Amino acid sequence: MKVLRFPLVKTTICFVFGILFAQITKPPFSISLILVLLNLSVLFYCFIFSKKATLYKTLFGLFTLLSSFFIGNFTLVFNNHSLISNHYSNQLSALDVNHTSEIIIREKLKNTINNDRYIAEIILLDNKKSYGKIILNIRKDSASHLLELGSRLKVIGSFYKNRKPNNPNQFDYGKYLQNQQIYAQIYADASDIKIGKNVDKTITYYASKLRNRIIRNLEKNHFNKKELSVVIALILGQQQDISQEVINDYQYAGAVHVLSVSGLHVGFILMFITFLLKPIPNTKRGSTLKLILVIISLWSFGILAGLAPSVVRSVTMFSFVAIGMFLRRSINIYHTLLVSALLILLFQPSFLFDIGFQLSYIALFFIVWLQPLLSSIWTPKNKITTYFWDIITVSFAAQIGTFPLSIYYFHQFPGLFFVTNIVILPMLSLILAIGVIVMLLAAINFVWLPLLKLLEYSIWFLNKIIAWVASFEDFVFRDVPLNKFMLWSCYLLIFSAIIWFKKPTYKKLLITFFAIIILQLVAIEAKFSSQNKSEFIVFNKKKNTIITQRSGDKVILNSNDSILKTINDNLVLKSYLVANYCKIKKKKIVSNLYYFNNKKILIIDHSSVYLEDEKPDVVLITNSPKLNLERLFKIWKPKQVVVDATNFKTYIKAWKTTCRKEKIPFHDTTEKGFFKL
Repeated sequence: MKVLRFPLVKTTICFVFGILFAQITKPPFSISLILVLLNLSVLFYCFIFSKKATLYKTLFGLFTLLSSFFIGNFTLVFNNHSLISNHYSNQLSALDVNHTSEIIIREKLKNTINNDRYIAEIILLDNKKSYGKIILNIRKDSASHLLELGSRLKVIGSFYKNRKPNNPNQFDYGKYLQNQQIYAQIYADASDIKIGKNVDKTITYYASKLRNRIIRNLEKNHFNKKELSVVIALILGQQQDISQEVINDYQYAGAVHVLSVSGLHVGFILMFITFLLKPIPNTKRGSTLKLILVIISLWSFGILAGLAPSVVRSVTMFSFVAIGMFLRRSINIYHTLLVSALLILLFQPSFLFDIGFQLSYIALFFIVWLQPLLSSIWTPKNKITTYFWDIITVSFAAQIGTFPLSIYYFHQFPGLFFVTNIVILPMLSLILAIGVIVMLLAAINFVWLPLLKLLEYSIWFLNKIIAWVASFEDFVFRDVPLNKFMLWSCYLLIFSAIIWFKKPTYKKLLITFFAIIILQLVAIEAKFSSQNKSEFIVFNKKKNTIITQRSGDKVILNSNDSILKTINDNLVLKSYLVANYCKIKKKKIVSNLYYFNNKKILIIDHSSVYLEDEKPDVVLITNSPKLNLERLFKIWKPKQVVVDATNFKTYIKAWKTTCRKEKIPFHDTTEKGFFKL
């Protein structure tokens, strides 16, 4: 594989492994710093003597890779804000009381049903200097209104640190936030927030003001709300107002990447700006001027789009492409990809764990590496056929590369992705061209109605096509299980097969067959371990008791009528079933007594009725019964008491105190997550 012969490839791979090592081992700051300095010192020593002896040349290469590894390790540790002494996570002594904090609004997030949500930066916590990013949740009421970026607020509210998932195989949202250096959330009422007079006017503040001006001007001219939300996502990179219905349609049609500003959009901006700068002569000064204007335009667009990981990656990469274009130097696309990734991770190493960042780079790599091979299968005879053939091969190359990762994260795959891309990519170029012009005019408070309506109808037509493709639900492969070992096995097979197809040899064919066997063994092992597993789980679900008894791939679901009727829409259960290769065999209403692995589980519900003769090993309390545990413990003492999320918090607190006195283990699912036997 020629790609691996580039020294930059080896250096970048070692750098990435260093980040991964730091993420797993969590090394102390001092040790990471010492290892970096030590390796750099040896590297410098080897460099000085490398001209005198061959041994030092070899050692120089080795310590270059080691230094890259430890720099990657140190970069993640250095960017861990929670290690800073005045970080708010180190100052919160109590979480169940209100704290007074002063914060600055930095980013608007998608609202939930109950809360308006923002990413904010803490300045003061309980009148002490503080630091760190946090999510601000403002409970919706008639007094709540949109806050502009840069606003300084005084907030009185409760802090909640990131938690592990409350239910098995659930998406770890706490870890996702932690990778973005967000370690807690504040919940407050609008009445507990005071907006300061001063505004922190950074570049993101002015970008937000410009975005809001553009959106206001479009709204004034009666741009349809549904289509406007898609335009704002396509060009301004803001997805907060897109309805879940539209997002689902784009997901099922295999076009969700269109809604995120990425290489497709930034590449068009580069082409558009280059076209506008054609009148400038291609002299040395002219080329330098063009390059400066292009890079300024790209990064201005990136700032306007909110500098999301996909935007930063795309703008960085195309900046290097522009440098190669205007300085008339040959562009090695692999180097461009690697340098952009290396620079981004050097400043934001946590981007490595961002799903969008991973999918973007893998898709781009496979387009560059695999698309020429797919394109060579057939050579069309005219330009129109060639154009659509290129779209198909690019789509397949990107989907082959991202297929395992998409299933691993989302457990679904759109089967009609190539149909979607054939139809929408030609349209998208026109929509982006019209959209950029409309946005530029709206930025200077001018809206030309015919052009505005053309953009609105184009988006309407695009949404209709997407909805039509998404309506073929039989082509959307859902609930596909894939664990980490299967993920890596899939990529081993894909890489070995492509390497063999590019230049077939007997040795490469053997490696490909070996990869197939590994994938089969991993899949069999996953299925076998599932078949030989049994467990009793009490889920954490507000207002509903959910209990599952699993034996192999068969699950008995115990719950109330509402859950039993809507089981197909229950994401908590679906995640568990998909990840464990199992299905629901029976559905039952919750009973008062269960037996599992020689343990007796007694359930006490709102009726507070229980059998005194039963001596349970585990007591499960649900639906807030008026229960005196002290009196109950005089009759018999269980080995464990479990309460789920259907109980009142005041009751749980009292029961917890009683269990602590009696030295009986107490498990609260709202605090510790699901309970499992």
